[in-house]
Amino acid sequence: MAQATYTASEAARALGISLDTLRRWDRQGRIRVRRDAANRRVVSAKEIERLRGREHQALSARNRFPGVVQSVRVEGLLAQVQIAVTEPVEITAIVTADAVAELGLERGVPATAVVKSTSIMVER
Repeated sequence: MAQATYTASEAARALGISLDTLRRWDRQGRIRVRRDAANRRVVSAKEIERLRGREHQALSARNRFPGVVQSVRVEGLLAQVQIAVTEPVEITAIVTADAVAELGLERGVPATAVVKSTSIMVER
């Protein structure tokens, strides 16, 4: 049976982020948490699935780095997307401008860098 809720540290592990990042996301309103009777953060499985973008799991790539878009720079047909995946690591991907528009990528939105071989894809 699947777990219904996760502790903050379990949720951070499931999202591939640090506990400090999860706490910061909570303060910034980027993740929905509730508090248990002992005032500890608890994250629902549904919220973790939302942030992980489970509907995109059809991709065969195994290396996924969930994070937050730090910047998007569009020039002509291409765009440069910087994603902060864990402090202080950032991944930069060159994608088409159409992909940026289709995914709704902008500063502050959650996104996942998907690494396969020498290519980095972005999903949201």
